[in-house]
Amino acid sequence: MKAFLDRYLKIIDWYIIKKYLGTFIFTLMLFIVISVVFDVSEHMDNFLTKHATLGEIVFKYYAGFVPFYMNLLSPLINFLAVIYFTAKMANQTEIVPILSGKVSFNRFLRPYFVAAALIFVVSFFANVYLIPFTNKLKLDFENTHGFYGDASKNEVHLKLDMHTYVYVQSYDPNSHTGFQFTMEKFDGDKLREKLVANSIVYDSLKRRWSFRNYSVRYVNGLREKIVMNVPQKDTSLDLHPTDFVVNNNYPAMSLSELNKDIDKEKLRGAGDLKDLQNEKYRRFVYPFSSFVLTLIGVSISSRKVRGGIGLPLGIGLFLCFAYVVVDKFAVVFALKTSLSPIIGVFIPNGVFGLLGLYLLKKAPK
Repeated sequence: MKAFLDRYLKIIDWYIIKKYLGTFIFTLMLFIVISVVFDVSEHMDNFLTKHATLGEIVFKYYAGFVPFYMNLLSPLINFLAVIYFTAKMANQTEIVPILSGKVSFNRFLRPYFVAAALIFVVSFFANVYLIPFTNKLKLDFENTHGFYGDASKNEVHLKLDMHTYVYVQSYDPNSHTGFQFTMEKFDGDKLREKLVANSIVYDSLKRRWSFRNYSVRYVNGLREKIVMNVPQKDTSLDLHPTDFVVNNNYPAMSLSELNKDIDKEKLRGAGDLKDLQNEKYRRFVYPFSSFVLTLIGVSISSRKVRGGIGLPLGIGLFLCFAYVVVDKFAVVFALKTSLSPIIGVFIPNGVFGLLGLYLLKKAPK
């Protein structure tokens, strides 16, 4: 292994890698400390009023908060770190001798991409395995101490199986009660049964639903039978209170749980399919931004400019803002339009990847 590294990585490569990773880690830690300080000041009242212990705050809430925001901020911090130390090297005339010594710009990029690959590997495994676990710690803490209330969905349409469809106009998560409930059963494209209830209540102990003040219409060809104003009936349905509550715990779901829920949503059509797919695909695609942003960062900061490192940093901050805007727009388009979520998660890296290739052609040779 040492012989392999000595063959492909020279002293100047190790110098750049150490500069890269050192600047990245220091800047990331600085931003995380600032984020934690602001979060503590914002949630101090919640911690005190909900009687959270110091151990719970540190080992549950912030054990989820810190890894999540480290992973979230790492591509942009990586980008700024590359621009900062590369522009500093260019300003100190360290890059000109390297390129003047018959070293191609592509060869100059090698240590950058080695360091970016290390960040990519850590980010990838954190996205897929670590972050869902730590997010679950944070979510359990918030739910246990009542940080946020449940937000319910309205006008919910669900497909329970190949023949059964249900509709709920509104839902109260506190009483586990749905209002204006309708259930229809089909044989192919023919309606066979339609049940309409004023309300439907979930018994969490029996794990059964209770129809309240309901009517049923049975259809058999031209013959129909209607049962009116039945006070109550208990039944088991493949339906759960969570189907009517806005789900914000996608980041806390493991990959197997995401795949299971995606298969379920493809059948039921509750409206969460794109959210689940977006969360799944982002875990695999988001880490590639380390390569894309590294390419852009080196290309725009490796030229010595008048005024020092201020101009490259200014451009870098603007591009960070642009990357976030493009990413958010892509997510909205993927969730709210017919755009596929897998295309949506590739848009930011695709757009900025093309920008990186263009800047690479314009970079000093």
